[in-house]
Amino acid sequence: MGNITDNGLVLAASAIGAGLAMIAGIGPGVGQGYAAGQGAAAVGRNPGAKGNIMSTMLLGQAVAETTGLYGFAVAIILLYANPLIKKI
Repeated sequence: MGNITDNGLVLAASAIGAGLAMIAGIGPGVGQGYAAGQGAAAVGRNPGAKGNIMSTMLLGQAVAETTGLYGFAVAIILLYANPLIKKI
């Protein structure tokens, strides 16, 4: 353990944190798939309301996607900008 430098420890912890941040992409993927399936089923039951159903579904999917994008942004910051290195 004597060979581990502070810089190396921060880089390793940042890589682990970036990997954990990318887990945030699982939720939006599942939620968007479920929303698309329910939207398709709703259009199948009531084809006349296709425009309203699709616009509501797409708005919901856009809101759900922000969680995944925030996780992606955190991962990119940890890997490339790495604000923790400046603290050493």
